[in-house]
Amino acid sequence: MRVIPAIDLMGGRCVQLIGGEPKTKTDYGDPVEKAHEFDEKGAKIIHVIDLDATLGLGENLDTLEKIRRECKATLHFGGGIRSVKKAQDILEILDDQDKIILGTMAVSGYPDFIKIKELDPTRTIVSVDSRQGYVTVKGWTEKSKVTAKQVMEKASRHCFGFLYTDVEVEGQMMGVNEENIRQVVQETQKPVIVSGGVGTGEDLRICESAGAWGVVVGKALYEGRISLG
Repeated sequence: MRVIPAIDLMGGRCVQLIGGEPKTKTDYGDPVEKAHEFDEKGAKIIHVIDLDATLGLGENLDTLEKIRRECKATLHFGGGIRSVKKAQDILEILDDQDKIILGTMAVSGYPDFIKIKELDPTRTIVSVDSRQGYVTVKGWTEKSKVTAKQVMEKASRHCFGFLYTDVEVEGQMMGVNEENIRQVVQETQKPVIVSGGVGTGEDLRICESAGAWGVVVGKALYEGRISLG
């Protein structure tokens, strides 16, 4: 299982939120420096999310370009990618092994996924961020009418895998929901990356036992509860 450090971008800074709420923001410094730090500690993949783009507050693509130029790790990038044009533009910034994460764009296309069919499935991760059983969209501000299971059943042929975030525990470092993770992993044969609630090494072991392909670690890494190396 891959442990994937997170860099969330807001105003050109590396931040962490609790449950996606901007008012809970904690600033952890320069994101390019963080990417260097994760590189040096052996991270193979770095999860980068543009929170400003997700919330409609602007973009941090210049910061993404700097990270891509100076970082050796593979990048998984998401946040506010809601058109094929923007997806293609970002893929041009990224290297061939990197992937984009699509949430709102994918879910809003359910069940036909007309837009994501135009993209390379080997470079596409579909995000199934869930609250109370339903997938949330637009930076977790709106709850859709479809479940993670429904999205995964229809989208699996159009993507590399899935990013599953349990929004109700995200950013709290209070532990992962093992039952939910197992249910999501069992719904697909594609890789599932888990995010939300990780606070200890035991949480990583639970995710691995549940069959997760990878786990995104954010606040627990920044607060020193989990170490990459």
